[in-house]
Amino acid sequence: MARYDYRCDSCGKVFEVEHGMTEHPDIVCPDCGGATERVFNASGIKFEGSGFYNTDQRGGSSSTSATSGASSETHSCACADCPHNN
Repeated sequence: MARYDYRCDSCGKVFEVEHGMTEHPDIVCPDCGGATERVFNASGIKFEGSGFYNTDQRGGSSSTSATSGASSETHSCACADCPHNN
């Protein structure tokens, strides 16, 4: 269940209603019984620092061993079909 804010078209009261994300119920104002509309608010999440974008790189390298397919580091995998052993 998710919580959504609704605003009454008649009296302007803003209130919260809990219902499923796929549900679209007809909500009426609990004070005056008027028609309502769902209110969309901006999220309070703020992403800062490194690690949130696919363009972030560590150590100034333009590619990583996972994306380039080759690794200059030693690898100790014992799997016979490991791509790092090629």
